[in-house]
Amino acid sequence: MSGDIGLPISHRQRLWLYALSGLVLLFLIAPSIIIVIMSFSDSTLLQFPPQQWSLRWYQTYFQSLEWRDATIVSVKVAIMTTLVATPLGTVAAYAINRGTLRFNCTINALLTASLIVPVILIGIGTFFLYARIGLNNTLTGLVIAHTVQALPLVVLTVLSGLRSYDMNQERVARSLGAGRVAAFWQVTMPQIRFSIVSGALFAFITSFDEVVVSLFISGGETTTLTRRMFNALRDQIDPTIAAISTCLIVLSVVLLSVGQMFGRRH
Repeated sequence: MSGDIGLPISHRQRLWLYALSGLVLLFLIAPSIIIVIMSFSDSTLLQFPPQQWSLRWYQTYFQSLEWRDATIVSVKVAIMTTLVATPLGTVAAYAINRGTLRFNCTINALLTASLIVPVILIGIGTFFLYARIGLNNTLTGLVIAHTVQALPLVVLTVLSGLRSYDMNQERVARSLGAGRVAAFWQVTMPQIRFSIVSGALFAFITSFDEVVVSLFISGGETTTLTRRMFNALRDQIDPTIAAISTCLIVLSVVLLSVGQMFGRRH
């Protein structure tokens, strides 16, 4: 027995693990692949595999004023959410990492609570709160609600970068005369910027793809793209949804790829 300890495991012995991993990956990406293929169908129904190939549903999406307006709303909300959630999440992660706050654990739990609480409960609570203060069907209300959901992702992402960063470097800069803000901006932030950029990308994607809360608090001129997609599926089976879903998949892949390229360069 002791002679076998330390011997490397051959690839042949790992074949079962490779096969299992491949099946799990296939199970996860198969729905997305099916949606992408169906988006090029010429049929007026969601059909797989397509009998005829066409770009008609992409043309319908890009030429429709309703879809265009909903997309513009989602983009605006996602950008504003990113601009709000990223600095707030970065500051919160910095404070939590230093551990100087009196109720550090409580604040950390509150910031990450939205990851634990079911989204449907957040949507219902947000709707009733907004009904009292008049923020339903407003861009401001959407940005605040999406920021609440995106903030924990930014905090956790930036916090992971700070945990691997030596804070003594910032202390040295401060001992040489730099203020706290200047030391963070010139010393700390350049070394954790990949985490900050990743958190910003997560915030954008979270806001752009969010649907449950948007169903409760958006409508009219502030209808988001995901809400309009949900309404289209509820009223009728519209193959345009497949084309839009494909665009969202491509957008997510592009943003994550940009984040990875940024990390490799820095």
